Amino acid sequence: MAPKSRKETLSSRIVADLRAAIVRGDLAPGEKINLDRLREAQDVSISPLREAMSRLVADGLVAFEDQRGYSVTPVSATNLAEITRLRVALETMALRAAIAAGDLDWESQVMGALYRLRTTQRGSGNPEPWEAAHTEFHLALLRGAGMPLLLHFCAQLRSLQDRYRAIYLGDLPAGRDVQAEHDAIAAAACGRNADLAASRLVAHIEATGALLQTRLLA
Repeated sequence: MAPKSRKETLSSRIVADLRAAIVRGDLAPGEKINLDRLREAQDVSISPLREAMSRLVADGLVAFEDQRGYSVTPVSATNLAEITRLRVALETMALRAAIAAGDLDWESQVMGALYRLRTTQRGSGNPEPWEAAHTEFHLALLRGAGMPLLLHFCAQLRSLQDRYRAIYLGDLPAGRDVQAEHDAIAAAACGRNADLAASRLVAHIEATGALLQTRLLA
């Protein structure tokens, strides 16, 4: 069991490193991934590396083609539109379930995540703390649903859209008060107003999707 456990640990580390590099845009869309070079950089054997690549393919961040190998999944307006539509469908489903089933601990987690997001500086040259707080807030909204598989899909879609945000928005102003949008979503959710919370979440997701489409097609 020990060798398998070590292999899984190595694979998970590689997945985390590559996912972060892809989402940040350090590895460009369509860029070929050289396994030999990556193996040397990560100081691992080929086995955990291939396992990591398979997981990233399943997550939609890496593509594999016969004769060409692995590459970072390309970006496109069509792909972004699909991600946005799926986020709307799945996150509103999860949010409604969370509002119906979530307890006081869930409300506390939502408000705690909102406070952390509100007090984390954005655009300070290091986007990762704000991005982490942003992701945590959106996932905290959904955890009360008690549906781990649905939460997994929602987190996966967020990761896919975060890559577009890193490439096409970065620290650029969104032209809207995003924090006020977060405040409004949290208030409606913790106030148990499912219709209002869902409509605010939809508007929030679609506004980001529309802005990304504009930047992508510019």
